[in-house]
Amino acid sequence: MAVTRHSDAVAPVRRSGPITIWLTRHVSTSIGSLGRLVRQPFASLMIILVIAVTLAIPAALNLIVKNARSISDSWDNALDFSIYLNLSISETDAQALARLIEQRADVESVQLITAGEALTEFKQQSGFGQALDHLSENPLPHTLVVRPGPANTSASMILLQEELSNLPEADIVQVDTEWVQRFHAILDIVRQGILIGASLLGVAIIVIIGNTIRLDIQNRREEIEVTKLIGGSNGFVRRPFLWSGFWYGLFGGLLALALVQYGLFLLEQPAARLAGLYQSGIAILALSRNESLSILAIGIGLGLIGSWFAAARHMRRIEPR
Repeated sequence: MAVTRHSDAVAPVRRSGPITIWLTRHVSTSIGSLGRLVRQPFASLMIILVIAVTLAIPAALNLIVKNARSISDSWDNALDFSIYLNLSISETDAQALARLIEQRADVESVQLITAGEALTEFKQQSGFGQALDHLSENPLPHTLVVRPGPANTSASMILLQEELSNLPEADIVQVDTEWVQRFHAILDIVRQGILIGASLLGVAIIVIIGNTIRLDIQNRREEIEVTKLIGGSNGFVRRPFLWSGFWYGLFGGLLALALVQYGLFLLEQPAARLAGLYQSGIAILALSRNESLSILAIGIGLGLIGSWFAAARHMRRIEPR
């Protein structure tokens, strides 16, 4: 039995969906915009370098504040209250008072330093051990070191200080919190200043990218006119310029991260020497992953904003004659 073949049989045509077409166009446009930047290496590098420095300055300043706050967080002992008891208070009474204060909701812990322990420590640190051995009695009082709870505010700390000072067993209450609070207040002011400066620098990046895109639009004016003449919409013509802003912001953000990391690398050895002199574990904090991604996102966002404003403003002025 012969098999009949129909010459007019046509295989079904597989059509791409709208999303696939949209992605294909954007990928093609992005590669074309990247190629245009590569063909102008010097001009592109200068713009990317300006963007990188502009992003790196507030990032580095914020990192300095971050490290300063990290170091100040280790000054927990500076937030303690030192209660020097009357000389007439016995060690048993001091222990009972310590347990009573520790029951307060605004107190985290209480440490008792007896007069004997304080005298022994003073002998070791002062170097007058032999002279102090001739004392007939211990002149140092028992001391309670009170650690406030982490939930305390400035007002509650002042109230706690007043209540501890009014204790009949207390002779002197020493508080070392004021300078720490001033330091934190200064850091808050610096952080706000960094935010203001970063906002102004962000506006500068938008202006720089916008001016760059404007010049690019003027150089491609005839190409834009031809594209519009054959039916290209403003959105279609604007697309490559938006991708140019995207690449400027992305590469500027990456270079900014590289500059910040290089600065941290240069500071590692001086910080290690300083930590060795003070016999402490000082370590420089680097940018976290979220902070790094934020810098990249800010760079890309500013690039898109600057290119969109420039393209939207100047694209309307270019019409086929």
